Amino acid sequence: MLFQVEMDVKVPHDVDPKRFEELKKTEKAKAEELQKAGVWRHLWRVVGHYKNVSIFDVTDNAELHSILSTLPLFPFMEMRVTPLCRHPSSIHEDDR
Repeated sequence: MLFQVEMDVKVPHDVDPKRFEELKKTEKAKAEELQKAGVWRHLWRVVGHYKNVSIFDVTDNAELHSILSTLPLFPFMEMRVTPLCRHPSSIHEDDR
């Protein structure tokens, strides 16, 4: 199943900057790992915001929840999840 996930990072003002930098490094490594595995299909930055729009390809909503809740920046994120399905007018067979 494909899901669009909007992740909006809200960093509290009292977070230790060094700790947050380490979390960002760990988050980047996790995102790269999931992209290489084909689970995190697309990742786009939203201009002017600390936010992204991503497409995940997972078995079901439980798997998506499990993945998202283990992201290092999860405690600082507001997320909006939209399930997707193939559009009948799409010219691409696999919509990759």
